[in-house]
Amino acid sequence: MPGFLVHVGATVTCSHGGQAQPTVPNPRVMVMGQPTVTIAGPYTVAGCALPPPPSGNGPCVTGQWTVGTVRVTSNGQPLVILSSVGLCAPSGTPLIIAATQTRVTAT
Repeated sequence: MPGFLVHVGATVTCSHGGQAQPTVPNPRVMVMGQPTVTIAGPYTVAGCALPPPPSGNGPCVTGQWTVGTVRVTSNGQPLVILSSVGLCAPSGTPLIIAATQTRVTAT
């Protein structure tokens, strides 16, 4: 399914409102003057509101994309797009792409 490419300036959060940032930008493909992100690079999560054990199984610390582009790759890795699927650790809740650029799409 096609979707807009995610870049390092995109707004990505955990399900509990924590801000997620990519740790490995992909400078080989730029959109809107910013590097894109491949699914191989983990995200760090800060500010997650999920309580630690025994009340919950959080807070979210990292995030990893599991599904990305199928037809477009960079350095042999799929890129993250708006419809990508990602999970946070240790909670197992999804990463949410709230906003990204709207000019470049990929499948």
